[in-house]
This record gives sequence, C-alpha cells and structure tokens, in this order.
Amino acid sequence: MEQASPGRLREVIALFLRLGFTAFGGPAAHIAILRDEVVRRRRWLDDQAFLDLLGATNLIPGPNSTEMTIHLGYLRAGWPGLIAGGVCFVLPATLIVMGLAWAYTRYGSTPVAASLMYGIKPVVIGLILNALWALGRRAVKGWLTGAVGVAVLVLYFLGLNEIALLFAGGLVVMLAVNRRRLSKIPPLAVSFPLLGLAAPGIAAAGFSLPILFVTCLKIGAVLYGSGYVLLAFLRADFVTRLGWLTDQQLLDAIAVGQVTPGPLFTSATFIGYLLGGVPGALLATLGIFLPSFLFVAASNPLIPVLRRSPWFGALLDGVNVASLGLMAAVTLQVGRASLIDWPTILLALVATLGLLRYKVNSTWLVLAGGIAGIVIQALHF
Repeated sequence: MEQASPGRLREVIALFLRLGFTAFGGPAAHIAILRDEVVRRRRWLDDQAFLDLLGATNLIPGPNSTEMTIHLGYLRAGWPGLIAGGVCFVLPATLIVMGLAWAYTRYGSTPVAASLMYGIKPVVIGLILNALWALGRRAVKGWLTGAVGVAVLVLYFLGLNEIALLFAGGLVVMLAVNRRRLSKIPPLAVSFPLLGLAAPGIAAAGFSLPILFVTCLKIGAVLYGSGYVLLAFLRADFVTRLGWLTDQQLLDAIAVGQVTPGPLFTSATFIGYLLGGVPGALLATLGIFLPSFLFVAASNPLIPVLRRSPWFGALLDGVNVASLGLMAAVTLQVGRASLIDWPTILLALVATLGLLRYKVNSTWLVLAGGIAGIVIQALHF
C-alpha cells in the first residue's frame, strides 16, 4: 500500500470521479477501463497485482468493479483513498439515477438512451477485448490455467452457475499445483458448516426507511453474480415479500442502472427514490454499497499473504483465470447484442485498434462512441 498523501488522494478522487461519470457498459467494461487507467496509463500496479485484486473481489459478495475502485484507492492513498475511491465512483451514478427517478415519478417513463448506447456498446466490446488480451497473457501460466479458463467459458454456456465455476476453477488449479503436497497431508475428517443467511422476517407491510436500509444492506452483503442475480434478489424482497414495487417498476429500475455510468447496483438508488424520495435513495444506496467497503477493508491486507502461500496462491491463479473465462463469456453475450450491423462492427474495430495501436484513453473512446451512436441514428444509417 502506498503512503497516504494529499497528492495521491487527489489523484484517486480525480480519476474515480471522472470514471463515475463515464464508465458505461457494466462490470466487465469497468474492469477493462480500470486496467487501462491504473495499469497501462498510470502504472499504479502491474497486471499480476491487478489480477490478484480482481480475483479477491470475486471471492467476496458485492459489485466487483466498485470493489476494485475501493481496493485501488486503498493501495494508492491508504484509508482515505479506500473511502474516496468507492464513493467517487458511486456518487456520480447515484446523482444521475436520482435525477432519472425524479423524472420517472413526474412523467411515468425513463428517458430513452438507445442512440447513446448504440454507439457505446461496440466501444465497450473493444475495451473488454483489449483487457482480456493483456490480462490473459499474465493469467494463463501454462496448459492447466489455460484449460481451466476455456472450460469455464464452455461450462458457462452450458448453464452452470458462474459462482460455482469461479470457485471450482480456483480449487482445480490449487489441487493440481499442490498435488505432491496434498499426498503428504494425513487424512482428516473436516466438516464445513453451511451458514444460511435468512432474510429479515418481514412480511408485506407499509413502507419504512429502516426496513428499506436493512433490506438493501442484506442484499449487498450476500449477493454474488451478475445483474440478473441482482434482479432476482430485488424482486424477491421488494416485489414478492414486501409488496412495495410492481414488476414494471423493478424492470425500469434495472434498465436505469444499465444505461447510466457506474455500477448496476445503483438500481437500488432508483428504488429508494421511488419509495422514499431523496432520504430513501440515499439510505438504499448506503445499504447496498456499505458491505463492499467493509469486505475490501478486511480482505485487502490478506491478498499479499495469500499470494505468497503455495496453496492460496494457486487458488488465486485459478480464480483469476476463471474470472477471465467468465469475462470472455459475458463479452460473447454482449457482443451478440451489441454488434448488430456494419456501423457497430466498425466502431468496435476502431476502438480495439485505438487501444492496441494508439493507446487512446478509454474515456475518450466511450464518449466518442456515444456521439457516433447519436449521429448514426440521427442519419438513419
């Protein structure tokens, strides 16, 4: 960890505040943008250290890209950086989502951002491909890790759970690398108790801010996986159990989280505003993101220790390559939905070339893609 200083803290604030306003595209895109900014451009850390942080975020609940900003802020500027990194990344999206929620309550619909996203999504594909290439060269350390990454990619499309694949990839590499050590360990009867986290026993009831906060806190503390998993959790609590939202309102909240920059978890901000105005939005946001700050603060000092251990170092290698396998799978899915015609294919190619050949700043590429999308749609290309 770098020593905290006003200069380093200002760097953290400036970077993550800017990314909070411009990081479109979801977690995979955010990871790609973060890698471009802190590894390639600023050299705060190398690719291996970045991969280890990414692997660590996949082992704890919460939004991966937000947890990466918290980790990176801590490494650059200590405890003030830990708070500033996460807050500055989340705050812009929170304010934007609150504004859209205000418009939604007044006009009954969310603003259309189709033209903007038409141009941004292909650029995001280019960003992710560039990150996958760079990180993959470091993560794939031989035939074993390469095979695990490919297996995770294939099994994901066969319908296996992404969290199960993540941990399975880590265990396979750990056991294979340490098979000789494993043979020297005497057989032990080890039991692993399963801890169930039950939801608060609150049946459908009138709205209250404390229940809103506790519900979002619980979701933030136990949620692994993609935005689809977030949708399932939010629906189970706010639509089914509490009866505070309709399915349409929930889908609108998810849509707003997807078309705005920053983390998808700001869908909770939208829900909080619908239910309790500005206080509800702020409490919901605090509840769903607070566990990430606590998990990162607890886990960050352990990462170098884990890396030095032959057992956990191999586990981290496996989780890293499994993470990239999942990232590649998501890229293929998003690519099918984003590269829908020749203009979008051309935008993706230009973005990839701009990154690999000319080292263009990812933020400018995203902004250029959005402008290009608006222009192309306006011309009815």
